[in-house]
Amino acid sequence: MNILGISCYYHDSAAALLQDGVLIAAADEERFSRKKHDHGYPQQAIDFCLAEGGITGDDLDYVVFYEKPLHKFERILLSTLGTFPKSWGVFREAMVAWFDEKLWIKSQLQTKIGVPTDKILFVEHHLSHAASAMFASPFEDAAVLTIDGVGEWTTATMGHATATFDGSGENTINLTRELRFPHSLGLLYSAFTAYLGFRVNNGEYKVMGMAPYGHPNYMDDVYKVVSVDADGGVQLNMDYFSFHHSTKNTFSRKFEALFGPRRMPEAEFFTETTHPNRDHPQWDDPVAAQNQKYADIAASIQRVTEDTVLKMVQAAHKMTGSKNLVMAGGVALNSVANGRIIREGPFERVFIQPAAGDSGAALGAALYAYHVLLGKPRKWVMEHAYWGAEYSEAEMEAAIRESGFAYEKIDDMAQMSQRAVDAMLDERVIALYQGRFEWGPRALGNRSILADPRREEMKEIVNTKIKFREPFRPFAPVVLAEKAAEYFATPDIETNLLAPYMLMVSPIVAEKGAQIKAVNHNGTGRLQSVTRETNPLYYRMIADFEQATGVPVLLNTSFNLRGEPIVNTPQNALNTFRKSDIDQLVMGNFLVKK
Repeated sequence: MNILGISCYYHDSAAALLQDGVLIAAADEERFSRKKHDHGYPQQAIDFCLAEGGITGDDLDYVVFYEKPLHKFERILLSTLGTFPKSWGVFREAMVAWFDEKLWIKSQLQTKIGVPTDKILFVEHHLSHAASAMFASPFEDAAVLTIDGVGEWTTATMGHATATFDGSGENTINLTRELRFPHSLGLLYSAFTAYLGFRVNNGEYKVMGMAPYGHPNYMDDVYKVVSVDADGGVQLNMDYFSFHHSTKNTFSRKFEALFGPRRMPEAEFFTETTHPNRDHPQWDDPVAAQNQKYADIAASIQRVTEDTVLKMVQAAHKMTGSKNLVMAGGVALNSVANGRIIREGPFERVFIQPAAGDSGAALGAALYAYHVLLGKPRKWVMEHAYWGAEYSEAEMEAAIRESGFAYEKIDDMAQMSQRAVDAMLDERVIALYQGRFEWGPRALGNRSILADPRREEMKEIVNTKIKFREPFRPFAPVVLAEKAAEYFATPDIETNLLAPYMLMVSPIVAEKGAQIKAVNHNGTGRLQSVTRETNPLYYRMIADFEQATGVPVLLNTSFNLRGEPIVNTPQNALNTFRKSDIDQLVMGNFLVKK
């Protein structure tokens, strides 16, 4: 049975293909279109999935859309009419978008894929999120928590799910508690994202990166704009927000009067916490003091978010009594909060969908249709994230030749690994391009940039000369799975289900922090644990680096430039290689040099 899941027209468009309940392919449209956070119809992602499954649209049994558009349209109509005439701009833009394409999604799927309307299904947004986590997890019983900006009306859900692998029990997802628009933890965080000078639905992780440089001194003010009950229920004071009636602003003048003038986008960020020696080339005491306030506000909204999520987690445990928790939705990508769930929460095991945002809901919609609507037993667990496109050796070599770069072919993995490690030991930066690209927003060793984590200056080198991004942004430490507990102070980290996907931040073991300065973000790291089975070459590079240095850790960041999606094709990789100061590129069995 072939089931295609699709998400589009809101945040991150994507497609995912199941064959007899097993994931065959999944990809964000942005990887093909090269438009970051592309929300348009995912034609190229669909074409890729069908090709990977060896089928055409005629072979599909069902196409499943990740939400119910008419319910969302109802929410937009009622919320804009409720704030009219202030919401005239929102209403006008929404009507243009909806009458242009969003209302006709069924006919678009029918004509563009070539399936009859009786094969097209719609699953509610948060059910898609829940299914993307539950039916990819190894659990047969779990509490469910989904948190994002907003779906149709819902902004967060809590419930319980069951699903057996032997078919002996019923597959169920019962979401029995919810928050509804406009009251949303995700939209609250997005308002502070905009206030701090970052783009909504793109820069939330920058707020998380800024927060460790501040102190949560403004939590009392945050709690003036939001009330949170004992179970994590969120009630926004709408006097401070404008996202429900404005096309340009997410927060109101009253919000800015409370917290002070907003930070300007692209403004230089430096404080005494980022530059204790005041050695920034544009150092200015008043600017540094203002930046420190912004960092303190970032720390405050981050702490409020973490505390609220922990309350939700406690409530889910109390309600379900389950030992397991599954999570999805954009807020589930808040890796600092996730680390606290692991260390402070009541659940024995936690699984979060690596593509927790709207792209992952394409997979969830397909899984929900297969397991719940059709009642099929489970046979698949998500054990890695490598579900994207792969390119042949011939395609790689042709692209390298066309690029004009010098290269050599190295068929022996041990030799390739050693050459890459030797370069990193020689203070060079390596790009690693191999296999199928990753599902989700993290580069996990198939589309990665790697460097020596021991040198503190390597963080600045990679940030300014390669990534061209804000200097306060952290890099991920990648560690051999069996050595993770030596470096990261999270209980049972060797068996943790989040660590392989870079989904949690952990404190670094105190005496190890000085060994990995470039990935030490104020005593913490958003780690990825790596096993030999899931990624042999990646694992071998880390192991060889440990053999040479005694440190089983590398610096990892995504293989892309600022503002661009992670690379997909060999041509994408070579263009990024050309435009940056990456020294060498490991592309399959080829070592490319400048």
